[in-house]
Amino acid sequence: MDILLVGCGKMGGAMLRRWLDAMPARFTAVNRSGRALPPGTEHAASVDALAGRRFDAIIIAVKPQQIAEVLPAYTGLLAENGCYVSIAAGYSAASLAGLVGDKPIIRIMPNLPALIGRSVNGLYANTACETRHRELADQLAKTTGTAIWLDDEDELDRLTAVAGSGPGYVFEITRSYIAAAQALGFSKETARKLVLETLGGAIEMATRSDEDVAELRNSVMSKKGTTEAGINALRRDGLLDQLLLDTTRAAYDRAVELR
Repeated sequence: MDILLVGCGKMGGAMLRRWLDAMPARFTAVNRSGRALPPGTEHAASVDALAGRRFDAIIIAVKPQQIAEVLPAYTGLLAENGCYVSIAAGYSAASLAGLVGDKPIIRIMPNLPALIGRSVNGLYANTACETRHRELADQLAKTTGTAIWLDDEDELDRLTAVAGSGPGYVFEITRSYIAAAQALGFSKETARKLVLETLGGAIEMATRSDEDVAELRNSVMSKKGTTEAGINALRRDGLLDQLLLDTTRAAYDRAVELR
């Protein structure tokens, strides 16, 4: 199987490394970013270097704002029974079809932990897709983490707001948590270790448990103890719930704008 990757930035490169290790396919990448390609990838300097070739899948991994300019040059490279796979956030299948025609199109919304094989991938296929196209996309997703098939693109945009952008929220919350630990007098190195180990342990415990996370939270608290005091401050006036609601809503609204 021949697969073409158009664009190879941080996310595309992260996923490509996993695909090269797990899939019996030949991957070619058109990469104008200057970023080094993973070993085993065939490099093409431009679309002109691919003249005469046909690919079973063309993976769109450029920024959404670049798609309309970049993608039309590649439409003649898709094999007769091939499909397009887009990992660009927000850019709808209908908008892609406006550029490439009535072709099988699958959108995969990954997140950055694809780097370590822990991506959450939302998938949506248009009506032109057949079983083989969905199976290929499922394999692409599962080599980087989990695959969650969705019924419509609005649901995919909502997943983007929660999971696709989610690692950024987690990193920002972690940064603030580390800063708070430093403010209590710990060195940056110690604060980082304390926070990351605490978060990692708590998330792993929640992942392994069938209990609601609210119950797990309650299991840490004793009446009038230190955790209760901290939780009361964290939840003051419902600001935390509202902040996270505003965060995911803003990301969703932007995904809708990009359609």
